[in-house]
Amino acid sequence: MNRNRGYAWLVFALSFGLLLSDYMSRQVLNAVFPLLKAEWVLSDAQLGSLSGIVALMVGLLTFPLSLLADRWGRVRSLVLAAGVWSLATLGCAFAASYGQMFLGRFMVGVGEAAYGSVGIAVVLSVFPVGLRATLSGAFIAGGAFGSVLGVSIGGVVAQHLGWRWTFGVMGLFGLVLAAVYGVVVTERKLASAGVGPSTAPGARDPVRKLLPRLFSSVSVLCAYVGSGLQMFLAMALMAWMPSYLDRYYGLPPDKAGLAAGVFALITGIGMVGGGLVCDRLGRRNRHLKWTVAVFCSVGSLVLLTGGFQLPPSAAQLLLIGAGTLLSNATAGPAAAMVMSLTPAAVAATALATLTLANSLLGLAPGPAVTGMLADRMGLHAALQVIPLVSVVAALAFALGRRHYDKGLVPITAEAVALRKTELQT
Repeated sequence: MNRNRGYAWLVFALSFGLLLSDYMSRQVLNAVFPLLKAEWVLSDAQLGSLSGIVALMVGLLTFPLSLLADRWGRVRSLVLAAGVWSLATLGCAFAASYGQMFLGRFMVGVGEAAYGSVGIAVVLSVFPVGLRATLSGAFIAGGAFGSVLGVSIGGVVAQHLGWRWTFGVMGLFGLVLAAVYGVVVTERKLASAGVGPSTAPGARDPVRKLLPRLFSSVSVLCAYVGSGLQMFLAMALMAWMPSYLDRYYGLPPDKAGLAAGVFALITGIGMVGGGLVCDRLGRRNRHLKWTVAVFCSVGSLVLLTGGFQLPPSAAQLLLIGAGTLLSNATAGPAAAMVMSLTPAAVAATALATLTLANSLLGLAPGPAVTGMLADRMGLHAALQVIPLVSVVAALAFALGRRHYDKGLVPITAEAVALRKTELQT
């Protein structure tokens, strides 16, 4: 048992390391925005598209690649994915134009598409059920931590060695981790250790049978929409804070990257904190999950709008930091809502659908739309406008709260039936 437990934590550590590589490769671009803009004379819209294309591909391919991984093998899929995004990141170091960089970033998105959903499935499969909430929170927060490392390390490397080395370092790091993961974590070793992945009842059902159940209630649709729109705000801030600090505070790329990394870390803390508060309050009243999400949406709107109305100052950074803390604190509550509104047989697929909504509504358009607005009105004015998406997010969460009980009734009945089946077998 001790050997199995040690191997499980090793699987977690390596999976977490690949998650760091995933987000470091994704976010390192933001640290070198000013250098690429100056060297290739790019518009803000073009810079935003280089960030947005990764999220767009993640959003489009998460669902089909997650289904493919379930059938082809999760571990093999993870190793292949890590190899693709690492080689693509390394290729970005040799890009000679915007078009070549766009192609490299496109392939980064292809490689990273299913890692979030498949990686957490592997991690949860090797631990007792009682640890799943804790591990899920830690795994998700790893994305923010990887973003911090990507922006911070990327800024320092770019300042001293040039922007091409930032992509080279991230690509090599990912390739090394992928090789180690492929040797240490295999389907055979998981099975021999007695901790192989399990499949939920009904997970092998035809896709045409599963799809309608992913959109079976008003509440689950509202959770998708609200989460995606708050992700729009969080990702826009993460992408453009290095440039904002460079342009309006006069910080060089290395210091701007480090400072922006703090804001990314604050985002991660908010994600963990939102989940903890949601779980604690939800024990007494399940509707409070939605109340937490509404509060975070409205809070981020007020704080960020107020912050960007101020001139560059310590007071402005304080308000922006507080707004950033709440901007993606809805991630945990939204995931909890989706899980409670989804039958166990399609829970993993529902989380992939949530990832799809986050990507198509938030991760992809957030940086790109902010860049287009910045071209027209300036970056400062653009960042004054984008918090308005939280108005729609708050309305979506409020509507979901109103219809929550209706969505829970059939789910609860099916959960009881599944539990009886498990006890009989």
